[in-house]
Amino acid sequence: MAQMKAIGMTGAGGPEVLRLELLPIPVAAVGQVLMKVVAAGINRPDILQRKGGYAPPPGAPATLGLEIAGEVVGLGEGCTRFAKGDQVCALVPGGGYAEYALVAEDNTLPVPKGLSLIEASALPENYFTVWTNVFDRGHLAPGETFLVHGGSSGIGTTAIQLAKQFGARVIATAGSDEKCAYCEKLGANLAINYKTVDFVAELERRNMSPDLILDMVGGSYVARNIAAAAMNGRIVQIAFQESSTITANFAPLMMKRLTYTGSTLRPRSVADKAVIAQELETKVWPLLAAGKCKPQIFKTFPLAEVAAAHTLMESNAHMGKIVLVV
Repeated sequence: MAQMKAIGMTGAGGPEVLRLELLPIPVAAVGQVLMKVVAAGINRPDILQRKGGYAPPPGAPATLGLEIAGEVVGLGEGCTRFAKGDQVCALVPGGGYAEYALVAEDNTLPVPKGLSLIEASALPENYFTVWTNVFDRGHLAPGETFLVHGGSSGIGTTAIQLAKQFGARVIATAGSDEKCAYCEKLGANLAINYKTVDFVAELERRNMSPDLILDMVGGSYVARNIAAAAMNGRIVQIAFQESSTITANFAPLMMKRLTYTGSTLRPRSVADKAVIAQELETKVWPLLAAGKCKPQIFKTFPLAEVAAAHTLMESNAHMGKIVLVV
């Protein structure tokens, strides 16, 4: 059986548990596309899975990696949209850190015009996440004020650009003055260094109340988001970098008539993700092709240097995306 290089783990732990290994090249089943992977984006859920805190959904490969770009080299029964040789990017439930990966055809998108495969590999996880949470779930409307925490992250840079393109006033928080300047260069109207300034007090001083807040911190930010939000505002939780166990006074949530919601992306069905993919291709892919927004690539690493890539992500020194080149 033909084999491929992939990144496995010796067990849960730090970046040192990651290792290069040989696995069988998978075979496309009904509705699946086999991709020869050129590049794979690195994301926070990969770090969490490596540490043993985020098991793959049933049926997904144990190999890390949630977003890829490359070339179609095999088509399962029923696949008609793409042909062998097409350049595509895709959201996968796992298996992206490898030379080949299986993808549901409905969760696969053409590479936007003008983007390289490395840039395209940084699209799926962040753009799917931002679209479904900011626009579908968060209902961001033109003219509203939008706050995103972690503005210099992959999610943050995506959210800033898309919210701006769809007519919102954008506020971001980030962990240094350099990162704040980076957020403003991407289109944020205001960026707040959360390490030196209390974002709640700063927004109150400026008389700015977000209609929508996208948060991946949790913990102490829950009460602070409630305090900062506008009347009838919405807060969308997509991760808990600080803590998912919270003690907070929810009376202001009632008094302000807030909506507090959240979601995960990875466990959702292929059909659910296909709907998001269709919306992205219709509403966002033209913006990418026109150069009005763009994935921000901070650094690339060869597949064999995946441990160094994970170490960089955990250092929080990056701005934008970290990508493995296969």
